[in-house]
Amino acid sequence: MVVVTGAAGFIGARAVERLTSRGADVVSVDLLSAFDNRPEHSGVNFGQRIDVAAIGAWLGSGPSVQAILHLGACTDTRETDRAYLDRVNLAASQDLWRYAADTGVQLIYASSAATYGDGSLGYDDDEALIPSLRPLNLYGQSKQDFDVWALAEERRGLCPPAWTGLKFFNVYGFGERHKGRMASVVLHAFDQVVEHGFVKLFRSHREDIADGNQARDFVFVDDVVETLLSLVESPLPRGIFNLGSGRARTFLDLARAVFAALGRPADIRFIDTPLDLREQYQYFTEAKMTRLRDAGYARHPVALETGVERYVSMLRQATHA
Repeated sequence: MVVVTGAAGFIGARAVERLTSRGADVVSVDLLSAFDNRPEHSGVNFGQRIDVAAIGAWLGSGPSVQAILHLGACTDTRETDRAYLDRVNLAASQDLWRYAADTGVQLIYASSAATYGDGSLGYDDDEALIPSLRPLNLYGQSKQDFDVWALAEERRGLCPPAWTGLKFFNVYGFGERHKGRMASVVLHAFDQVVEHGFVKLFRSHREDIADGNQARDFVFVDDVVETLLSLVESPLPRGIFNLGSGRARTFLDLARAVFAALGRPADIRFIDTPLDLREQYQYFTEAKMTRLRDAGYARHPVALETGVERYVSMLRQATHA
């Protein structure tokens, strides 16, 4: 039995979908209302559903669990309620870690590239560097706090028999519309082109970077899910690893890929970055993927243009655009 938290979310739903297609016995954990109010997840077999508020009691009943995929979290980079993030992202993760350690269950959890902050220390997943990282927002800090705590628990000998933390970079793909403003630029660009015929990108507020040349490590959701399933089937002993494509691409590249997938000429316009994001904005991210690839758990990534084309095709089918 595989327990997936955040199962009604973007990556969680895709992971459940792939697990059940392989015959796995899946228990899906999330807000019960979220399973039914997100049309993009219609048709997904979520197996047994458990409300997130009841997960502790359910685990305490003694189910036979093989692995926990802990993907549930508040992922809003604008969230300013530290107590809420400590409860939802930190304490909930600590509870699952302790359960996995006590019962001998494998734990795979989602960390984030937001832990790297402004990138001044690079994007190397060498665990010796983790305590030095300085995230730019409270969301990233909540992920950083759990990474640091997990490593400290391991040093105390209090850890699951197999555990893996994955620092997700900029994941995009079908099933993220419910994220609203936090959805990928691919989705926002698609909607803007279909409705207005043009795409708005954030203007650069750094003299050394031209408008649209802000760059991210965009990783297709299929690559992320396949890595998760590989880890369930063949667990790593332990560790925190980057999970991205390993190559930074500009927002101009991404927007042009959306226009190409729609068969339309590119019309890209620039707007100021909102003030509530400007001080937290990452101008460059690029996952160093050496450790995960050397361990044999990262497949050759889907190219940005290919991933965007596949995603746009699914969006067109869903919206009849």
